[in-house]
Amino acid sequence: MNCPFCGHEDTQVKDSRSTDDGAAIRRRRVCAACAQRFTTIERVQLRELVVTKMDGRRVPFDRDKLARSIRIALRKRPVEEERQERIVNGLVRQLEASGEAEISSSRIGELAMDALHSIDGVAYVRFASVYRDFREVEAFSKLLTDMRPGEEGSPLSPSGEHGKDKEV
Repeated sequence: MNCPFCGHEDTQVKDSRSTDDGAAIRRRRVCAACAQRFTTIERVQLRELVVTKMDGRRVPFDRDKLARSIRIALRKRPVEEERQERIVNGLVRQLEASGEAEISSSRIGELAMDALHSIDGVAYVRFASVYRDFREVEAFSKLLTDMRPGEEGSPLSPSGEHGKDKEV
């Protein structure tokens, strides 16, 4: 592993720990040349996934992009960081388990929306507004109307609960 600070090729692993959900290994490393410390994360990758975009382009699947989108939707929502990581891990496992090497970006977006809808209605609406590229207030209104009031996880739910017991 090359040092991200000086580029030196000789780094040592000082500590390895499994993440809470067991889906990755976090390694603490130190550079032999500059003595800087840094962390790497190692994950199992079952297959190389390719994402087919709406315009026909094909790009490698980027787990970090999916995680960033989920985190943005859940920003300032009552969902712990660990749970956010479990959501992303669950989505990636679903994609890898599908058996398909190529997955449409729309399929990924729908899976992410389903996951968010089950845990936090506000995050679902945030994600949907970007994913579906809402340009009119009416589109928001229709989405909220489609989310029946009182439905668990709905931002319109009178209890204010956001499906905290559901897992992805």
